[in-house]
Amino acid sequence: MKRSRFTEEQIIGILKEQEAGLKVSDLCRKHGIGDATFYKWKTRYGGLEVSEARRLKALEDENSRLKRLLANAMLDNAALKEIVGKKW
Repeated sequence: MKRSRFTEEQIIGILKEQEAGLKVSDLCRKHGIGDATFYKWKTRYGGLEVSEARRLKALEDENSRLKRLLANAMLDNAALKEIVGKKW
């Protein structure tokens, strides 16, 4: 997944500028982003504060780490079942 060149703090700052009354098209031109990117950010970060966005990022990272651990455990389990099945 491509990493954003904007941090969560910057994204929330941009969203707050729009809430303050700037037009979306002017805001996108100012920061060099597309309309689709702005609306994607708005659905993901709309209404969040910076601390909440950091917490969301930490939870997403932990969730992906746990999913990888579960996938590895399931592969090990399948391999062990296969070995035991061949022995008997």
